[in-house]
Amino acid sequence: MNRAILPTNQRRLYVVAMYGLLIGVSLILLFPLFFSLSLALQGPIANPTLIPTDFSALDWGVFRTVFEQQPVLVRWIFNSFTVATVVTLGVLATSSLLAFALAYLNFPGRFALFFFAIGTLMVPFEATLIPNYLFVSSLQWKDSFQGLIVPFLASGFGVFLLRQHFLALPKDFYDAALVDGCGKLRYMWWILLPLSRPALATLAVFTFLGTYNQFYWPLLVTNDPEWRTTQVGITVFSNFEYAVFNIQMAATLIVMLPTLLMLIFGQRQLVSGLTSGGLKG
Repeated sequence: MNRAILPTNQRRLYVVAMYGLLIGVSLILLFPLFFSLSLALQGPIANPTLIPTDFSALDWGVFRTVFEQQPVLVRWIFNSFTVATVVTLGVLATSSLLAFALAYLNFPGRFALFFFAIGTLMVPFEATLIPNYLFVSSLQWKDSFQGLIVPFLASGFGVFLLRQHFLALPKDFYDAALVDGCGKLRYMWWILLPLSRPALATLAVFTFLGTYNQFYWPLLVTNDPEWRTTQVGITVFSNFEYAVFNIQMAATLIVMLPTLLMLIFGQRQLVSGLTSGGLKG
């Protein structure tokens, strides 16, 4: 609908309705977060409610209690952050190199290699779980950063996203750079990658969030509690004889904070990266 052709009163009503709809959808999406915070602050009561009945009795010290009960939570957060950061950097490096080769270099089997990379997206994670586990076990990488990181240093999604973005950029930049004596890798580092910051940021956010929230793989390759990641570690808060809702929810909010900050600061890059060069082939 073109708002310019509507009368003034109808335009105002249209804007109010749209903002009201957006606010309503936002509240629905944020409801689990608000509910978790409400449960965390109500204390160890048997029947918590959606909205606290006594706001003066809210227990803001519950977050300190979480670290007092499980001091190793700091190590779990460090493990998750380290693994997610290194995997993100690795995926950016491998995806950029392969996407550049597929977009700019002519070599036999280029399209076959591209379709092979895309084909990896169709293989479910469960199908690669046992081979990856046997590979990591054969190298004695259980309970180590290598075992948590190495199997995820390449991404078919990253190759596809960056290749499509590279193809959307003017090829004249590449031709002019070669004429001026610029090498291929130098062109990629100094020209192509700076122009591809939205796509790189999109891939970085997706990779970081996906790696930070992994559960099954860290559960499989870590036996020592010191090497657990947050998603595996916080399960200890539910292994009691009775459910302590406030401790569980407080631990969940603490673990969720890094990913929430990543999503908030990277949302603009997510939108611009996903909408640029998506149809060029």
